[in-house]
Amino acid sequence: MQATLGSEYVSFVSALEKEPPVSIRLNPQKGLHSPATYSAVPWAERGLYIPQRPVFALDPRWHAGAYYVQEASSMFLEQAWKTIAGSLDAKPVVLDLCAAPGGKSTHLASLLPQGSLLVSNEVIRSRAQILTENSTKWGRGNIIVTNSDPQDFGDLESFFDVIVIDAPCSGEGMFRKDPDAVKEWSEANVHLCAERQHRILADVWNALKPDGFLIYSTCTYNANENEQVLQWLTENYEIKGVEVVVPDQWNITVSSTRDINGYRFYPHRTEGEGLFMAVLQKTEGQERSFRKPKKPTWLKAPRKEVEIVSGWIQERDDWEWLRWQEKMVILPAGMYAHAEQLAQHTRIVYAGVDVAEIIRDQANPLPALALFDDMNPRHFAVEEVDLEKALRFLKKEDIALETGKGWKLIVYQNIPLGWVKQIGHRANNYFPNEWRLRMDWREVEKLLTDPITFLEV
Repeated sequence: MQATLGSEYVSFVSALEKEPPVSIRLNPQKGLHSPATYSAVPWAERGLYIPQRPVFALDPRWHAGAYYVQEASSMFLEQAWKTIAGSLDAKPVVLDLCAAPGGKSTHLASLLPQGSLLVSNEVIRSRAQILTENSTKWGRGNIIVTNSDPQDFGDLESFFDVIVIDAPCSGEGMFRKDPDAVKEWSEANVHLCAERQHRILADVWNALKPDGFLIYSTCTYNANENEQVLQWLTENYEIKGVEVVVPDQWNITVSSTRDINGYRFYPHRTEGEGLFMAVLQKTEGQERSFRKPKKPTWLKAPRKEVEIVSGWIQERDDWEWLRWQEKMVILPAGMYAHAEQLAQHTRIVYAGVDVAEIIRDQANPLPALALFDDMNPRHFAVEEVDLEKALRFLKKEDIALETGKGWKLIVYQNIPLGWVKQIGHRANNYFPNEWRLRMDWREVEKLLTDPITFLEV
């Protein structure tokens, strides 16, 4: 770093000794906005710096996907996307290959045009479950979560318009935020990470369409995992760099490798952690159409069943209505064939939106529907709750409601949280057990006197 930064090295070390900034990204579909006194993340339209780190677990809006706690530098993905968006099909198919816990995937899900498809992959099964939870709570309905090795995508030739790879790395950019990253660092690990990055890129290269785009990033500083990886790409594949225009006042450092720009974030120059990102375009190969699978994974939902639940969705014609086991599932219209092709080569964990459980012509709403942007709240009885009841609901405890009967949508500050089924004064809580608030309730009670007010409705 001394060799790289020269006279700036002292400022760099000083920055690493300071507390990292706290930043969030608002969900554009869920109605929150920033107080005027908050600073904006310059390269992300809905990114915000917040003055201190609250207890996010005590904010029901966080559980509902109204915002995502994300490191500010990584939101630069938005500028990469805006640079290439005009060159893409109207409904692109995108792969976020190393996606957990979901920061870049939820960001992409908001940036993609209506009807697009995002495949969000995580190779580690436990992390794929976290990715599924965050993707579901974000509520866009255009994500398929997979739990597959990168090489599984290799047979999907010319399948993706864009591939985003936030590659596993040595994590130097997280040193001040994650003490374990310091303990795990070694020169040997740097070289191991670089070899892994080569393998990942080689495994998925075939799946990128000719003229498609690769967005490559790491959260590390060394050239072995950044510029040298780009050099390796130019030596093995036909690619060209794509320039992202960045204003000088953003203080992003631009490096160049064989006419490919890399964009470096240093904590003494930008308000965020370490990041490297580059945008590339594939200039080789011929586009191939994929084959129709012999045996479908999903069945098209019977019209009779669709009619039972179609009123639950505001724009029913925007979606494919499918049957998966006992569930009614929707995917963006026109993406059924893509989903079927994915199912032949990857392990799908979650797809689109689980709308309802269908049993003997009876439909029960599922948790994902409550969090879905296109859910029709006018179709259900709505119960607005205060902070304490909201937290009790998220804790999966019983909450007292007015007398009534049937399904009710629990809402906090006009943001849906989930379902209860009321029978008289008793309401069965259908918030997913694996998502429940685990903080000790006595501690929660103590903190209820200081509700989180750092965002406005």
